[in-house]
Amino acid sequence: MSAVAGQERFFVDESALGLGKALAIARKDVIHTGHGLIPEIPLGTLDPDWMSAVAARDLIVIARDRHIRTKPVELRAYQALGLRALWLAGKRDLSTWDYLRLVVRQWDQIEDRARTLGSGPWFVALGESGLRELTV
Repeated sequence: MSAVAGQERFFVDESALGLGKALAIARKDVIHTGHGLIPEIPLGTLDPDWMSAVAARDLIVIARDRHIRTKPVELRAYQALGLRALWLAGKRDLSTWDYLRLVVRQWDQIEDRARTLGSGPWFVALGESGLRELTV
């Protein structure tokens, strides 16, 4: 199985590219920076540049960028574009395998939270202790 055109629901930012590639192979609804189904976001695309393309496709962002909530330009874009984001939280970086295990373990809760929260903007942190909403 791999990502299928027209079924995309999640976009994994380059900050978690290894996870994005693994999820895109395992699921029909996940794409990532540099994926053929989103040619307008090649590798190396800066955050402010990919955000509008992701919002236009109504995708949920999965990202690891530690500073995403402290960058004023990105925060304004999240709010203005109504982006929905799942942030891979934690004080230390994990291996791609450990991120994959974490996301897969919590996938049903991620889906439930996305359904509950609906349209954006919203920002949810995913860590070892589960999901928690953060202020955008």
